[in-house]
Amino acid sequence: MKKFWKVANFRLKAGLICTAVFVIIGFVVYYIPHINPFTFNTYEPKLGASAAHWLGTTSMGQDVVWLLIEAIHNSLLIGLIVALIGTVVGVLVGLLAGFVGGVVDRILMIITDTFVVIPQLPILILMTALMKGGSTVILMALVLAMFAWAWPSRQIRSMALTMKERDFIQVAKFSGEGTLQIVVTEILPYALTWSLSNFMNAVLSAIGSESSLAVLGLSPGNLVSLGNMIQWARNYNAIFNQQYLWIGAPIVATVILFIGLFMLITGYNDYLQVKRGR
Repeated sequence: MKKFWKVANFRLKAGLICTAVFVIIGFVVYYIPHINPFTFNTYEPKLGASAAHWLGTTSMGQDVVWLLIEAIHNSLLIGLIVALIGTVVGVLVGLLAGFVGGVVDRILMIITDTFVVIPQLPILILMTALMKGGSTVILMALVLAMFAWAWPSRQIRSMALTMKERDFIQVAKFSGEGTLQIVVTEILPYALTWSLSNFMNAVLSAIGSESSLAVLGLSPGNLVSLGNMIQWARNYNAIFNQQYLWIGAPIVATVILFIGLFMLITGYNDYLQVKRGR
């Protein structure tokens, strides 16, 4: 760990620290016992910042701090679920397509290319409309994950194509290892570094997609997320009511989270280049 921290560049360190702070807020502070922040009229509405309410309260009598913590938790959870599904499915499909080849490759790539070219926004609008304003974090993540695996699959397939003819793969074939066993035990370890980078990028993309849908008013209304928190503040005229902390808190949190994840991704890629001696 000391060696890693010494070699790591500034962007990687800053990205790690920033992301760790949000993870602690979303998955540690979130579990401290508190009143459900989504409940209306829990406190007096439109309060300013104070010792009891660090960021004041909303027009519906909700504590902004706990509403923000809930939003960070759900947005991060959506990002992690989408990234996990997209990376795992994409990597396995891409490796199988590239390694097996033939009819399997053509079928899997036709399916992959279909999901690549399908416009995401109309499908996401349709899916959220079918939810009729009610959804869960898991369901929203599964909807976004529908499109998260296609590009990773396309990219990782080229790696499988270059590795399938190497000597150690041929030795594994002659030793009696099955196709799935070769893909998982022989090829996948070489793709783990790329997969981690794709995972971090997928988290950023998923949070961005959900926030964009929410700001457009297309995210389920019962889902407390960073995007929905901004949308609610807009709907209740937080700016005209001079409730700047209400609308400013999720905007600032989203910007800092995006910058932190971006620095983590780019810093990690630069770290890998230095590690490889490039």
